[in-house]
Order: sequence, then structure tokens, then C-alpha cells
Amino acid sequence: MIKYIPSLTDTVIEEIPDRVTLAVEITNCRGNCPGCHSPFLRDDIGEELTENAIDKLLADNFGINCFLFLGEGSDSAALMRLAGHIKSRWPRVETAVYSGRDKVDDSFFRTFDFVKTGPYIESLGPLNKPTTNQRMYYHGQDITELFWKR
Repeated sequence: MIKYIPSLTDTVIEEIPDRVTLAVEITNCRGNCPGCHSPFLRDDIGEELTENAIDKLLADNFGINCFLFLGEGSDSAALMRLAGHIKSRWPRVETAVYSGRDKVDDSFFRTFDFVKTGPYIESLGPLNKPTTNQRMYYHGQDITELFWKR
């Protein structure tokens, strides 16, 4: 089961390049990044993110062309199933996931259009700093440099 915080779900335009993105905060984060901006997301809180909840979120947010899972949660099979649901039910909506891990399984690159890897390390900076350890991939291709030109 994947859980999220409905009140923190928001439309964003800077997280994924050239996309109007629905950003959904996933709880049960397995990371422990020093300087984490949302340590409460490590807790088992929120509501279950279901296919019906995703359908409602996308139906209620006209113009969205990317659905971003801000975190993996603790159930990889459920995460992959939900991403697959978006692909089949909402074919014009791309999927994205932010993982705090340095490496993810190849299945992530097959399932998600966008994959962000790497834990946040405060001294290295976020994705928009050339010193970052984090990487953003689009269909497996590293596009991190796009964030440095903004």
C-alpha cells in the first residue's frame, strides 16, 4: 500500500521540465537524508493512494500532463501498479518518481518517464546546482543539466 498526504498535493511547474505536474507527497519514506525538508514523510501517515484516488486527482486537475510521486513509500509493487494504472487509464499523462536512493532497479526506468535518484545532501545542493549528487532521467537518459540552465 502507498500512502499520501492529500492536503500537500499540488500543481507544480518546476519539478519536471516543461510539464504541468501534479506532485503527490508519498509517506513511509525509507530515506534518512540529513537536512530533509519533510522528515514527517518518514512516518506511516496519510491516506491510501488508490487507482480511484488517482483518477479523481487527475479528473479534478485539468491540464496536468505529469503525475509525480514524491517518494517511493514502502511498497514497490504497489508503486509500480499505480504508475501502470496512470499509463493505461491516462495515456497523455507522464509519470515521475523521486527516489532518495543512489540507484534504482531497471524496472523504474521502464515504468516511469522521469526518475530522480540520489539522496539530498545539503553540502552538494539540490538538483538545480551543478554540484548536486542527484540525477534526473527521462526515459533513462540523464537530463540533470536542464535544471542548471534555469
